[in-house]
Amino acid sequence: MTLLLAQAVTDTVQKLADTAAQATQLATVPQQELRFGDLLIKGGWVMVPIGILAVLGLVIFFERYFTIRKASQNESHLMVQVRESIHSGNLQSAMAICKNSNSPLGRMLAKGLLRIGRPIKDIEGAIENVGKLEVSKLEKNIGILGIVAGIAPMFGFLGTIAGVIKIFYDISKTDNISMGVISGGLYVKMVTSAAGLFVGIVAYVCYHILNMMVDKVILKLETDAIEFIDLLEEPSK
Repeated sequence: MTLLLAQAVTDTVQKLADTAAQATQLATVPQQELRFGDLLIKGGWVMVPIGILAVLGLVIFFERYFTIRKASQNESHLMVQVRESIHSGNLQSAMAICKNSNSPLGRMLAKGLLRIGRPIKDIEGAIENVGKLEVSKLEKNIGILGIVAGIAPMFGFLGTIAGVIKIFYDISKTDNISMGVISGGLYVKMVTSAAGLFVGIVAYVCYHILNMMVDKVILKLETDAIEFIDLLEEPSK
């Protein structure tokens, strides 16, 4: 009896030692790293439209940014040259200077010079109409950034919802409701929400940056237009 008891104790100790050894071995095994590229791939088909929206937003932002930046360059030298030409009575020279500038301000002033001799109201109206056209050119495609900022998060949520539906569908078929199955599938599908929100936030910021740049250009054009009208009224004073 004593021998059997001793054998049972020995077996129990051996099993505990084996369990401890296995736990130690598992603890020493390095965990698999979570790679960003793998997450994007596991996000599913929804990542394709989100990626397209991201590329579209970046292309529009940089194209508009450099266009607006070019239009916002300081044109003080243009106003100085036009003022000198008008004071000297050389309207043809002023017209040539405006056309050669190839800028929104130059096109506005050129239209005003063509209306010299008519009432000031007509000149102001002509300059204002050209200004509206120039501003509309600067704002081209900026609204698309607003659309990207709005629908990119929606695509992200759509991917997450689709993933959750698939998880519960698989559970209904396999009757396996283990936490590993649920959390493993859900964290992958949450990638679409994160990606959609990220693209939406970046597009939202870019949209307002471009709008602020356009507002500055509009203010500068209005200021120069007023200066030009005052310049035309000077000889009559």
